[in-house]
Amino acid sequence: MEKQALQLRGQLWPDLDESELWDRKLQKGFATIPRPMPILYNIMDDLAPKSKPVSSTHFSLWCRVFDQSLVTVESPGELAFEAGFTGQRAVNTWSGRMQSLEQLGFISSRPGASGKFQYILLLNPFLIVKRMHEEGHVQAAKYNALFARCLAVGADDLTAEQNAEPTQ
Repeated sequence: MEKQALQLRGQLWPDLDESELWDRKLQKGFATIPRPMPILYNIMDDLAPKSKPVSSTHFSLWCRVFDQSLVTVESPGELAFEAGFTGQRAVNTWSGRMQSLEQLGFISSRPGASGKFQYILLLNPFLIVKRMHEEGHVQAAKYNALFARCLAVGADDLTAEQNAEPTQ
């Protein structure tokens, strides 16, 4: 697969300077992101209160998490900025999105010196969406797309506990 991609890239961009590419094997500072995440984030925004999408807030957390699923928030303002919130109400807006993420079950939080959301546990978002789907809160077409993408990339998050079938 890698060989084919390199051949195709060489054909399409014969004059490419490879130093202009970002290579996770050579660079530092990358996060592991599930390939179905764009569909998952679309669903998460649908589940959030109207006009208050949560995906950018969740993504900023995801980019800070390591294998322990724990994020320590030292500066709420920094995470608010990363999530796209600026101005005087940036931290309040971010806090509201964090509250929505917690109410929906995507995160669990504990307070600390930096505020209500100092310690964040990121829960498996696929399992939360699966549960919300089973409760009838997720659009069938979007869940089916997520299910199909998970199958395509070999992710078993939606099938691990039980063999759930996509909605017709």
